Amino acid sequence: MNQKTNLDDKNIGKLLFKLSFPATVGMMVMSFYNVVDTIFIGQGVGTDGIGGVVLSFPIQMVVGAVGQMIGIGGASLFSRSLGENNFDKARKTLGTVTVSVLVLGAVITAVGYAKLNDLLRLFGATNNLLPYAREYLTIVLAGTVFHTLSMALNNIARAEGKAKIAMTTMIISAVVNILLDAVFIFGFNMGIKGAALATLIAYISAAVFLIAFFQSGKSVLPLRIRNIVFDLSVLKEIVVIGIASFIRQTAMSFLIILLNRRLGQLGGDIAIALFGVVMRLIMFIFTPIMGIARGLQPVAGFNYGAQRFDMMKKSVIIATVASTSIAVSGTLLLTFFPATFLSIFSDDQELINQGRIALRYIILAFPLVGFQVMGSTLFQATGKAVQTLVLALARQLLLLIPLILILPQFFHLTGLWIAFPIADTLGFFLAVFMVYRFRFLYRVRPETAVELKK
Repeated sequence: MNQKTNLDDKNIGKLLFKLSFPATVGMMVMSFYNVVDTIFIGQGVGTDGIGGVVLSFPIQMVVGAVGQMIGIGGASLFSRSLGENNFDKARKTLGTVTVSVLVLGAVITAVGYAKLNDLLRLFGATNNLLPYAREYLTIVLAGTVFHTLSMALNNIARAEGKAKIAMTTMIISAVVNILLDAVFIFGFNMGIKGAALATLIAYISAAVFLIAFFQSGKSVLPLRIRNIVFDLSVLKEIVVIGIASFIRQTAMSFLIILLNRRLGQLGGDIAIALFGVVMRLIMFIFTPIMGIARGLQPVAGFNYGAQRFDMMKKSVIIATVASTSIAVSGTLLLTFFPATFLSIFSDDQELINQGRIALRYIILAFPLVGFQVMGSTLFQATGKAVQTLVLALARQLLLLIPLILILPQFFHLTGLWIAFPIADTLGFFLAVFMVYRFRFLYRVRPETAVELKK
């Protein structure tokens, strides 16, 4: 062990800000990259180029789901191990995370290349959009191993309190991507292929930076050959906690597939591109909420491991207030100025007109999202796999997908848009009920601490 973790700080508000702010900045930069990338493709390739990238979302989400499952599950176990002073468990966690993402990333790459056309057709690719999606994914898939590795190691760095390293990783990736986007798309006139190549190089840059950090000796537990020990029992613990993130992401992938197919049927290629733009805008607002969640996880996990439940409670309250404030502000901005934001991506008037309506419907219940995310993060940080899984399944699988299948039969394309606020509202009430039952969040008695820990 090289250093003492900086998670052992009793000033919870300061610690949460210290970890959340870098995470938020890093994720905002990444979100800004996604916005700029879409703008470059829209202006340099056209609406069909945006549609092609949207069709690649399901595969990219599966890649992200694997990285998040191993990374978040490993981070939860890692931070709790540090809180318990169980450094041997922390070492096994780091090694198991590293081996797992390398193997799983290679498997996804092989399957992706073998079934690329079939997968894109399944995702709802039309004859017009298929060439764009295929050209983009053919290049991006080559970076899958680097992407999963960087996502996992980034979570581990954050779990030991190195939030600035996690932030720097995301900034490096985003800046490389944005600069190369401009060079390849406009300078070399490479179109959608240029956007994909920029993304590939960004994945590699992030992975190289994180490997260098973990080998530099600045980490609590350096990534040395002797530390890369795969432990099946540790992997099981990681998966039990991280599976909720995997299901949430893969459910979103399935949701995107369903939406793409329904959008193609109800609104054509323009509707698919429109949805991609709207999602970019929403993610730009959602990103700082996730940044707060990333900061909350190690704080809640460490204090739970140390049985300091009052401090954990305080961290959750602060994070919930902050995330809800951001959600409200974002909702107001997108509600009152939808056309302004949509026109940044494209000058297609039909896309802007339809997008204005879609955006306002989709974000109606967005202010309720902050509590749902923090509730899910609380359960994940404390190792409550069942509760985390239920919340992960609820909104996207149990609520949103049935609504998407049913409502368009009565309200056509509008039915797709109103499914989102209805699912958000129902998901919020479920999260309130589940967090309320998690009693130590509200009152912790010393005599019940051991029982609650179990």
